[in-house]
Amino acid sequence: MLAYYLHKLDPFIFRVTETFGPRWYGMAYVAAFLCGYALLSWLSKRGYADLPQRQVSDFITWAALFGVMAGGRIGYVLFYKPEMLRDPLSIVRIWEGGMSAHGGIIGLVLFTLYYSRKHNISWTNLGDNLCVTAPIGLFFGRCANFINGELYGRAATVPWAVQFPKEMLDAENAAVAERAVALTQPIDPALSSPDAVVDALATNPQVESALRTVLTPRHPSQLYEALIEGALLFLILWIVRTRMKQPNGVITGLFLSLYAIFRIVVEYYREPDSPMIGMFTRGQFFSFFLVALGFGFIVAARLRPVYPKKL
Repeated sequence: MLAYYLHKLDPFIFRVTETFGPRWYGMAYVAAFLCGYALLSWLSKRGYADLPQRQVSDFITWAALFGVMAGGRIGYVLFYKPEMLRDPLSIVRIWEGGMSAHGGIIGLVLFTLYYSRKHNISWTNLGDNLCVTAPIGLFFGRCANFINGELYGRAATVPWAVQFPKEMLDAENAAVAERAVALTQPIDPALSSPDAVVDALATNPQVESALRTVLTPRHPSQLYEALIEGALLFLILWIVRTRMKQPNGVITGLFLSLYAIFRIVVEYYREPDSPMIGMFTRGQFFSFFLVALGFGFIVAARLRPVYPKKL
């Protein structure tokens, strides 16, 4: 068997206590915010954005809070975990994880509509420039998912496959969890649960050796998404924004359509984390609507072309 990489990255940047400290997942949001601010400022300064440069920090801050955070969390609850509605307090516990990219996109669409009307700025121009920066946030978010060992891929035999210990925590992998506990208890009798085995992995080489024999090699789908939905999509949109004169709305349409198409493709390598909708994962199913919405933006922009004011 190939010596697959066994995931044991610490989700904490450093620990103040055993369970408290700054996490890479939170740092991903901070990095996305800073990059978004820098890029949008650059676009505003050079006339690509109708948003005045002095308003960039205000816009990015509220877009992050109400668009990404609120939209992403509400989308996760409605699309993936509606049972959380029975415990409303669980909805605000964002630090426990659970965000929806589709929910975040919908949140940003609604927020930019509100902000543009309040400040008398073109909605489609505001959306276009925000969409150019959005893939950077997707990139950092998916990298954080990989560090956390969550949202992992389907079983694979490719040389770069990764074994994710957190698969033992999923109900459908109960057999794997039982085998892992049975193999590790002779090493340490305290390892009587999958959670205990996962926690011991970082400090006990014997536990690591035992887990290598039972964990499933999987596609590192988080990294696929980071590279395709993040880096590649950013590169495409950046070239279109800065090298091609396009009417307001085209880039928003490209972002929605390309993100959705990339997501549909990459989902074939990702382990479904919620019940399927027919033959499609929920991520694929919701992406079909984004493709249609994206084409709608492009058609509308072409029919009634309006360009950034300073170009």
